[in-house]
Amino acid sequence: MSESHKMISAGVQTAYDHFYQNHNEQWRLLGAKYKAQNILDVCRGHHFKKVLEVGAGDGSILKFLDEWNFSEELHALEIAESGVELIRKKNLKHLKSVQSFDGYKTPFADNEFDLVILAHVLEHVEHERILIRELKRISKYQVIEVPRDYKYGIDKRMKHFLDYGHINMYTPSGLRFMLQSEGLTIVKDKTSVIPPEVTKFNLFVNQAKPKSVFKSLKIDLEFRVKNFLGKIAGKRVSDHFANAYTVLTKGSTDLNIF
Repeated sequence: MSESHKMISAGVQTAYDHFYQNHNEQWRLLGAKYKAQNILDVCRGHHFKKVLEVGAGDGSILKFLDEWNFSEELHALEIAESGVELIRKKNLKHLKSVQSFDGYKTPFADNEFDLVILAHVLEHVEHERILIRELKRISKYQVIEVPRDYKYGIDKRMKHFLDYGHINMYTPSGLRFMLQSEGLTIVKDKTSVIPPEVTKFNLFVNQAKPKSVFKSLKIDLEFRVKNFLGKIAGKRVSDHFANAYTVLTKGSTDLNIF
């Protein structure tokens, strides 16, 4: 594709090309394990033979889906060449293809896939609806997971979010609104709180904070309290406490505003 037709800027492309060259594999695998579990949870009761992950990163989520025999065929698209190389090196038994793309236009036919996965990608995308329409075109079902970054005062923490490349903020209801307005039907969804294992690794390993029994117990307790309150108080409270939102959708023509 010529540079004039690429929607992703050259600077962004270069940044992503080198993104995974010095990545922390243990940290990424830990997060990916729970993301993959969320995918399994919202897809329970469905069988998808041909699955594509868009924005597959270094293939960490695909690694778990491959081990768990989620699908007969796994395929991957990723804008970072470093990510494509790492996915290939994993030698996943169900992986049939992996290739780079420009972030918006895929090389696939209409309804080519039973399921497309977009996990922690949408918050990085400049033109969200363009990508959503492309995924809807090439797939019968879609799994989308985003972090629940939105809180009052996010404009005061711009550097924090931009350092992670997060340029879009979502709540569960906000994401549902966007997806349904693009003609997608919500089949099943799930809110989730960051597991203690992930929080502890981030605090004690990534941030090198001093480890203590008190801090560990506090992390465990906060996780239990948030999950308990979410279960007894209903969707509004579970949405409020959520750190991530996972949704399974399917194509529909009920409503499409464009």
